[in-house]
Amino acid sequence: MPEKDAAAPEGAQATPEGDAAAKAATEAGKAAEEAAAAAAPPPKQMKCVVLTGFGGIKMIKVQQKPEPKLAEGEVLIRAKACGMSFPDLMLRQGVIDNVPKPPLVMGFECAGLVEALGENTTGFNVGDRVIALSDYKAWAELVAVPATSVYKLPENVSWEDGACLLMNYVTAYILLFDLANLRKGQSILLHSAGGGVGQAILQLCSTVEDVTVFGTASAHKHESIKDRVTHLLDHNVDYVQEIRKVSSDGVDIVLDCLCGEDTNRGISVLKPMGKYLLYGSSNIVTGETKSFFSFAKSWWQVDKVNPIKLFDDNKSVGGFQLRRLMFRQGQHAYVRAVVDKIMDMYRHGKIRPVIDSIWAFEDVGEGMQKLHDRKNIGKILLDPSKEPAPKPEKSAEKEQAEGGENGGTEKSEPAVNGE
Repeated sequence: MPEKDAAAPEGAQATPEGDAAAKAATEAGKAAEEAAAAAAPPPKQMKCVVLTGFGGIKMIKVQQKPEPKLAEGEVLIRAKACGMSFPDLMLRQGVIDNVPKPPLVMGFECAGLVEALGENTTGFNVGDRVIALSDYKAWAELVAVPATSVYKLPENVSWEDGACLLMNYVTAYILLFDLANLRKGQSILLHSAGGGVGQAILQLCSTVEDVTVFGTASAHKHESIKDRVTHLLDHNVDYVQEIRKVSSDGVDIVLDCLCGEDTNRGISVLKPMGKYLLYGSSNIVTGETKSFFSFAKSWWQVDKVNPIKLFDDNKSVGGFQLRRLMFRQGQHAYVRAVVDKIMDMYRHGKIRPVIDSIWAFEDVGEGMQKLHDRKNIGKILLDPSKEPAPKPEKSAEKEQAEGGENGGTEKSEPAVNGE
């Protein structure tokens, strides 16, 4: 009698022996993969500033994270300087839109050297000096950014100046020249004139003849900006009344980074055909953590703007947010053209960034507190290679108390200094 075929016919039921063999083969394959992974070198690590949760400065940690893997069309940048701006405060408190869930690496801008290129990335070479805008993750030793938001940095521009040019000067240029259409003989009300964007706006205003600038700033900043501001005002005074004393008709342009009650005040001081432009909402940042009252109050006050009244008064209201323009609306070519103009102005000596201070990653909390308190005159920067400032020794009792309150910090994840 002939032997039966060893192969089971189609549709035959599996035997226990067959199941066991298949399971053993699967487990053997899995074990081989695990062994290969264990034998592979561990991923390289980098230092970065991580937001572990929304809230105060204690939620920011300096940690070691795996170096980023490049996607197609990306550029890997070894950061030499990183910019800090008010959106970083708002990110920490969780009051900006579409924010990823923590933990996340903070930062929106940096300057540095191209270390590697992703597949099909063109326009750059390893070793190029560049600046970049990033949709988060810029406060790190290595930053992976789409090539569409990376720009070459000329040799004559320092890392520190380069880290100031994007968020500050691109915002300032678009506000003044593309949206407000600043012209000879016009007048402008500028809030927070002593900050990073404020200083950039003042420098750009000086490139147009006969521009009258009403600038609000804290009293301790007046000395640093007095040569570029026609009329210096303390924000705590009734600046609308002070402007009316000089110009009864008001001003042609209002640039507002405050929002809230200052929105209606700004619109009220516009001349006919005047333009009010909102580019920030710092009034909602009033404390260490998110204030629902301040947030609701600011937006309630803005919602009272009446478009019919704007129609009757011949006034215009607009807004600008660089990050949304680039990363949500995809206007990369437009922004690149603006960056080219800014580089040309730098080359001809028309602009020079004003830098307030430079901090180590480990001291980011102190830099952020200075920005929060509105004590900075110009741009605050971070330097990934900078050594942290020495701190006074703490008593054992104080360290124990802080560890109990904040849950302590692992050695591999040092807390931000000043926490």
